[in-house]
Amino acid sequence: MGIWDRLKTELIDIIEWLDPSNDTMVHRFERYENEIKYGAKLIVREGQAAVFVNEGQIADVFGPGTHTLETKNLPILATLKGWKYGFHSPFKAEVYFCSTRRFTDLKWGTQNPVMLRDSEFGPVRLRAFGTYVIKTSDPGTFIREIVGTDGHFTTDEITEQLRNMIVSRFTDILGESNIPILDLAGNYDELGDFITNRIQPEFGTYGLELTKFLVENISLPPAVEEALDKRSSMGVIGDLSKYTQFQTAEAIRDAAQNPGGMAAGGMGMGMGFAMANQMAQAMGGGAVPNPIPQPAGGATAPIPAGTAPPAGNPTPTAVPPPLPTSVTYHVAVEGKQTGPFDVAKVLEQIGQGRITRETLVWSPGMEQWSPAGEVGDLRGAFTNVPPPLPPAT
Repeated sequence: MGIWDRLKTELIDIIEWLDPSNDTMVHRFERYENEIKYGAKLIVREGQAAVFVNEGQIADVFGPGTHTLETKNLPILATLKGWKYGFHSPFKAEVYFCSTRRFTDLKWGTQNPVMLRDSEFGPVRLRAFGTYVIKTSDPGTFIREIVGTDGHFTTDEITEQLRNMIVSRFTDILGESNIPILDLAGNYDELGDFITNRIQPEFGTYGLELTKFLVENISLPPAVEEALDKRSSMGVIGDLSKYTQFQTAEAIRDAAQNPGGMAAGGMGMGMGFAMANQMAQAMGGGAVPNPIPQPAGGATAPIPAGTAPPAGNPTPTAVPPPLPTSVTYHVAVEGKQTGPFDVAKVLEQIGQGRITRETLVWSPGMEQWSPAGEVGDLRGAFTNVPPPLPPAT
């Protein structure tokens, strides 16, 4: 530094700091050899505090306003003597400007999943993240405990330490709260307020104040979230039996609309009924019979056993379901399907004449509808039943 620069520096007696950044917490006012002129004007703006350090000790902390640096407003310097040297003998000291505004949108988050025990899901792993806001509440303590002699201290130099402190306390508080996983979203505000009050004393030891703590999200691992989505889907579906019936009906309709023609449509119908049979058996609802064969004209006519179905409209063969505990029969009455009835009920109707030898019946395991008189289990019941009376002459 030249003589003129040295002289110009001595003539400057205004100490101030204009912060062009948004992350500077402490800035040291630079003077040649840290010599501050006696009677210098110190300008402290709103959102700032000036810490005057003399010979390594904090002499005073100035708030917003204009201050004159003299021995009368710096008690620790009251015993100093010999001011009449050149330019009024300078102070050998430094001034640290400390920003007291709020530093917002500081991030925190768990680097690794947090293991917790949930009352409904058991052991789970959670991740969480959010933001927080801090401000300098005690500039002297902050410089003494954190900044030291750093001439330009930014938020990046302390946020990692603060984040580790927050995550550690957050994990502990979340584990002690015993809040069910599904209820956490409704307690973000309460968690934020509780954690703020819980952590504030630790921030205070650094000369900082935690003014706001926000929990933005607490999430489960992707695999667990996928399983939870499936569980939610089942809750939306509701009655699984009705939903299965609906899906079966849709499958049958789509198969019948197959553009492959009648044969392909018939095959699709058969596959649909086979699917329905399997689902019904699995759900305890019994097998689903094939459609009742209808002759031309709409009249019901018996189809002898072993007779091939009409060409172009083959009757599909049902996939045999598991053996039932008891034999049941569906009975065709006036072209409509009734039943199922157990053997005793069918025999009773045979005795009453409601079921004749020509009445079509079907039981799980049969390929198609057949006359009752040709079914092995029912054939013997007609031996004691007289045939119909001949027409009167």
